[in-house]
Amino acid sequence: MLPRYKRILLKLSGEALLGDQRNGDPFNPQIIEQYAQDIKEVINLGVQVAIVIGGGNIYRGMNEAESGIERAHGDYMGMLATVINGMAMQAMLEKIGVYTRLQSAINMEQVAEPYIRRKAMRHLEKGRVVIFGAGTGNPYFTTDTAGSLRAIEMKADVILKGTRVDGIYTADPEKDPTATRFEKISFQDCISKNLKVMDMTAFTLCMENKLPIIVFDMNKPGNLMSVVQGMNVGTLVC
Repeated sequence: MLPRYKRILLKLSGEALLGDQRNGDPFNPQIIEQYAQDIKEVINLGVQVAIVIGGGNIYRGMNEAESGIERAHGDYMGMLATVINGMAMQAMLEKIGVYTRLQSAINMEQVAEPYIRRKAMRHLEKGRVVIFGAGTGNPYFTTDTAGSLRAIEMKADVILKGTRVDGIYTADPEKDPTATRFEKISFQDCISKNLKVMDMTAFTLCMENKLPIIVFDMNKPGNLMSVVQGMNVGTLVC
C-alpha cells in the first residue's frame, strides 16, 4: 500500500521513552526499540522521516523561585537532554540498519552535526532519518515549537505527534471516562475548545503554514505505519 505522506516529522515526548518504568532510568530500551522498528518499516516504504524528541525524561524546566535556576539556563539544560535522547534513538536505529544523522542546534561537533537546513534536506532525500536535537537553540521555545519549525523548514507533509493516548479528546480520557475522541478537528476549533494539542507558538506556526498535525498513540506497534498509510488512527488537526 502506497503511503499518503512522502515526508513526515515525528514529534516524540521525552517522557514517552520511559514507557511504564519508574525505576529512575531515563530510557526504556524496549520502547526505544519498538519506535525504531516502526520507523524502519515506514522508511522501507519510501517515506522520509525527520524526528524531534523532547527531554522531559531527563530534565524538565522547574520553577525558578523553587530551583534557583533561571529560566534561560534551565532551558539550555533541557536542550542538552534532547541531544542525549537523540543519541539514544540514533544508536537504536543504526543498530537495526537505518542510516541516521543527528543534527544539533547547539554546536557539539563530537556527537552531532550542526543544524544546516540544506544538509538536512539532502539527508532526507537520500533516505536517512534526521534527528533534530537541542530544540531551536534558543531558550523560551519548547520542543513542540522546534518540531513545528523544523517541519516547515523541511517542507514536511505532516507533523505526527506520537503520544501515549490515541488522539485528541473532549477532556482528559484518563480522568473523564465520558470523554470522546475527535477523528478530525480544525485549528480554530482546537483554540475555541482550549484543547492543548501543542503550545500556542507551535500550534500557530502550523496553522499559519497550513501544516496538518496528527496526534496518535505511538506506543502501539504498527500505529505509525497505519497513520502514514492514511488509515483512521488518531486525530487529524487541519
